[in-house]
Amino acid sequence: RRRAGAAIFTTGPAGGPGMFFGADCSRASRVLAPSAMSSVKTASPEEVQALVAEGYVYVDVRTEAEFSAGHPAGALNVPFSSKGVPNPDFVPVLERALGKDAKIILGCASGPRSLKAAKALVQAGFTNLVDMPCGFTGGRDEFGRPTPGWSQKSLPTETGTPAGQSYADMKARTR
Repeated sequence: RRRAGAAIFTTGPAGGPGMFFGADCSRASRVLAPSAMSSVKTASPEEVQALVAEGYVYVDVRTEAEFSAGHPAGALNVPFSSKGVPNPDFVPVLERALGKDAKIILGCASGPRSLKAAKALVQAGFTNLVDMPCGFTGGRDEFGRPTPGWSQKSLPTETGTPAGQSYADMKARTR
């Protein structure tokens, strides 16, 4: 555990990846691994909304059913896993549809799947990734406190599978 000004950085087990806590502990950024630190950032739902307005693409890594039930407006659906089984097409679909240099935001329901998806994309060479750790429905921070997600912040949402946004559409898409 180290202090850097008013912030705190903790190392994980055996000196591995840790957590970074802001001075007020209101948000925490998860550090994936030393080599991935510069390639994956974290953002709150409000920050994600601003990034989307700047040209980032929001990729919802939840299942097709979860996506259809509700997602951030304009999000694309590429499931990372289904019932705990990784989707072997996740990386190839995103590489073919968006490219490794695309500005991508990853989100799930509450954070764990988008973090795993970010790790997989970093390993595949994607370079401009943002993870939204609180997800669509909200999660918990490192201290167990609730963190509101996209839908709880009253940000724009939609339901169903709008044309061009479904997993089937993403599988057929090429740059």
